[in-house]
Amino acid sequence: MSAVRILGIDPGLQKTGWGIIESNGSRISFIASGLIKTKPKESLSLRLATLHFGLSAVIDQYSPKESAIEETFVNKNPASALKLGQARGALLTVPAIKGLPVDEYGANKIKKSVVGSGHAAKQQIGMMIKTLLPACGTISEDEADALAVAITHAHYRTLKNTLTGVKS
Repeated sequence: MSAVRILGIDPGLQKTGWGIIESNGSRISFIASGLIKTKPKESLSLRLATLHFGLSAVIDQYSPKESAIEETFVNKNPASALKLGQARGALLTVPAIKGLPVDEYGANKIKKSVVGSGHAAKQQIGMMIKTLLPACGTISEDEADALAVAITHAHYRTLKNTLTGVKS
């Protein structure tokens, strides 16, 4: 079994969290994390371009082999939900254009995978990320969420590969 570098993405229009881990069997290690921030006063198209180019730069710098993104939750405000969906769409295309597979995970699955409870609070996710990846240091909630997406993918990719007979 060889190590694989995984990009996790926590989508947002104002700020998108990203995290890179390396997974080798059941071992995971922190590589990097950060935020891609947009300017609220810019047009939607420029903000989406910022997300696109920001994530492209992350992929170019860290060379992940797989990626995963958090699925959009249902938002009570239709305008906010639409904008988040557009940001998520822009972020989904970047790894695909660069030839990376992109898996999607719901918030409850991510929380259950990392914390053990599908209804865990953001603080619990952050604390668990620091426990699982102590090298991450002090990170934002969005970075912790992105690393949680990557960890979830590391767990599920192993199961998926076992079920499909793919060797990692």
